[in-house]
Parts: sequence; C-alpha cells; structure tokens
Amino acid sequence: MKASLFYRIAAVLILLFDIGHTVGFLQHDPEWKVDSLIGSMKSIHFDIQGFSRSYWDFFVGFGLFVTVFLLLAAAVAWQLGRLDTETLARVRGIGWSLALCFVVLTFLSFRYFFVLPLIFSIVIAVCLTVAAWLSAKPSGAK
Repeated sequence: MKASLFYRIAAVLILLFDIGHTVGFLQHDPEWKVDSLIGSMKSIHFDIQGFSRSYWDFFVGFGLFVTVFLLLAAAVAWQLGRLDTETLARVRGIGWSLALCFVVLTFLSFRYFFVLPLIFSIVIAVCLTVAAWLSAKPSGAK
C-alpha cells in the first residue's frame, strides 16, 4: 500500500469530521434542558482588551477555530497524498506532526467528548500514522 492512499483517506475523513463538527457544535437536544445555561453564557459579558465578550462568544469562536483547523488538516493531508515518494520521504516530519496531532486529538476525544469524535479521531490517527510510516523511506530505498 502507498502512503498517498492513506493520506487521501485521512483527508476525506478529516473533511467529514470537520463538517460534522461544524454542523453539530451549535445544536442541542431540547431534552438536555440547556437553554438557561446558553442564556447565561450569552448574557454574561465582560470587557477584555477593549472588547465586550460573553462566554457564548468564546464558545462559538473556539468552535469555529476547530472548524478552520480541521479544514487545514484535511488540506495538508490531501496535499501530502499528492506528493511523490521521494518528496514524501523528505517532508516526513510534516506527516508525523499531523499524525501526532490526531493521536492527541484521540486522547482529548476520549477524555472530553463522545463516541463519534473518538471513532473519527482513532481512524484518522491510524491512517496518518500508517501514511507517515510508509513515507519514511523512498520505495526504492533499502
């Protein structure tokens, strides 16, 4: 198997993860009865560095930060999947960094979230680790 296949699989999975995160992070089930909590988050304002912000602003802002960074990760994985074997071997640090990032995201998903992000994180981390491993040496190297 070639590293490029695993990078492309990871890129598609990261994109799906990104879409799910973006659609899901602002939705809530009425049975959770969080309307009063959300109302509090929106109503409690404080001044920080010349701006008036609420906890809701931070919640939405950080959620959108994650959206943007997942999109970047998908683009990087896709671009790595387009590289030839020689180039992949030369930039393997990027592949290992991306793999390590998703290993950490797997731990965070286990610690703070739920099954779906955990499954996505595990599968993406495995794909990226395999891709980084396969890209460590050019195919013709011994």
